[in-house]
Amino acid sequence: MPGSFELSEDQNARLDAYLSQRFQGQFSMAGVKFWPEMKKLDQAFLQKATTFRQVVPIFTNVIFDTSQPHSNVVFTQMFAWLDMVLEIIRAHPETLFVLRAHPDEARPGKVSQESVSQWVAHNHIETLPNLIFVDSFEPLSSYELIHRSKFVMVYNSTIGLEASILGFPVLCAGRARYTQLPTVFFPATQQEFRQLADTFLAATDIPVPPEFRWNSRRFLYYQLFYSSLPFSDFIQPEPMQGFVSLRNFALGKLTPEYSPSVRVLVNGILNGKPFLLNDDTGGTL
Repeated sequence: MPGSFELSEDQNARLDAYLSQRFQGQFSMAGVKFWPEMKKLDQAFLQKATTFRQVVPIFTNVIFDTSQPHSNVVFTQMFAWLDMVLEIIRAHPETLFVLRAHPDEARPGKVSQESVSQWVAHNHIETLPNLIFVDSFEPLSSYELIHRSKFVMVYNSTIGLEASILGFPVLCAGRARYTQLPTVFFPATQQEFRQLADTFLAATDIPVPPEFRWNSRRFLYYQLFYSSLPFSDFIQPEPMQGFVSLRNFALGKLTPEYSPSVRVLVNGILNGKPFLLNDDTGGTL
């Protein structure tokens, strides 16, 4: 993303409209609408939270995600990070930690064979009085958790970027697309991660650099509307969630004249242009 890239008033409005839907669970990935409804925090949770000094959500990823080999630069893998997080949970009984498994772990037809729920059961951590585990199939609103949090811990999930946009401190453990910019706190070593986690937990207030939110908004917009090429004219969701198939379409729709996405591909492959949309004209940048 160019360092000079700034959001216009219209682009800010477009991003806010997208985020408004996202924060209500109204989005889908690969034909899967994860949350037919989002469950708010119930009275039992709110009552339990009042008995602790602070709330810290922990958002995991799925280890089969294609981002994971690129993310494992501080920790060898996500579960090695969770092992350290478990040490942190045990060392801070004054804090209520909420471990939120990624919803993609339970995607029909693609269920994870190594899940966070298995890790929880193996380590018997549901018995810890300062931990609540939210499994991948539970439609609890992650965004309500963020709004109740002192800070947020993530591995490399997009929700870290969204939490930063909401103005909350984010402690990231894995290299993510967005960590190439100052968007979150991203320690360089495991020792630094542990030290920063302990510092955040002890602090009265955690100052967040203002450029974190600004960069997060810029990056998310660029990711959604410039670098992501839509192919909805050519594919459709399958009855089995998580799968798509080709639509019936006229061959002429695959031409650069008809499809902005195809135009990007042709210009990129044949003319060396960047594989990016122009969100104003549908052409290439």
